[in-house]
Amino acid sequence: MTASPNQRAWMRLRKNRPAMASAFFLALIVVAAWVVPLISPHDALHGSDAQFSPPGGQHWFGTDVHGRDLFTRVFAGTRVSLLVGAVGAAVSLVIGVCWGMVAGYVGRRLDGLMMRIVDVLYALPSIVFVIVLITTLEGLVKRWLGAVAPGFIPMARMLFLFVGLGAVSWLTMARIVRGQVLALRSRPFVLASQSLGAGHLRILFRHILPNVVGIVIVYLTLTVPAIILYESFLSYLGLGIQPPAASLGTLLAEGASQINPIRVLWWLIACPGLVLGLTLLALNFLGDGLRDAFDPRTD
Repeated sequence: MTASPNQRAWMRLRKNRPAMASAFFLALIVVAAWVVPLISPHDALHGSDAQFSPPGGQHWFGTDVHGRDLFTRVFAGTRVSLLVGAVGAAVSLVIGVCWGMVAGYVGRRLDGLMMRIVDVLYALPSIVFVIVLITTLEGLVKRWLGAVAPGFIPMARMLFLFVGLGAVSWLTMARIVRGQVLALRSRPFVLASQSLGAGHLRILFRHILPNVVGIVIVYLTLTVPAIILYESFLSYLGLGIQPPAASLGTLLAEGASQINPIRVLWWLIACPGLVLGLTLLALNFLGDGLRDAFDPRTD
């Protein structure tokens, strides 16, 4: 029995050792991010008297300025950063795929209009757009709900972070999907479906979407690290996750604030930076492996 293109792609991916090692490492990181804060004897939010303790047997990554265990906080922050990356990538996936499929399938004037909107959004500095969006929405929430439900503001900030990061990440996805749909809509199997009276939605989701899944998965794995970097930068600026909650960006910001020429507290930067760097590196290796696996020229 002849294997389908997707089956051949997965077989090629399994032979790619760096990609499979990256996938295994990412699985370990995800499990640790959820399990470590639950089973750790140290609280990720509340401090102790062990201020600025270096890494050792009791505190593997040392402690911070408030005496909080950095090992627990790093994996609690990793959980938040991965959640932001996953949700932002999901928003990018839904908007980008739908936008690109409609533009590529309908074509003509609607395609031109939709792509000009994408061009205009591309011209805006993405990080500035996210900062303006988050600060504007947060200001509105504080004005309307600050006196009534102040506890809702941190939750709203995280929601706005998800929306803002997803809102600037779908543009390339839309262009990629549109290009694939433009090539697929004139293929014989699509023309045959149209001649048999199949509806547009059936053609899009039953015949065209399965043929763009490969490239979508590849770009999705490259979108997650980009969103995690955005979140880390925004948290470093104080516009992301707010203390005492932690993300990898806030941990790096807290570590950078303690840098001084008198005492070298290297673990405050090295530990969260190492976890962030290895996670992003693994995501990029996996994305490269998926790109090579789904490349039709390898069939």
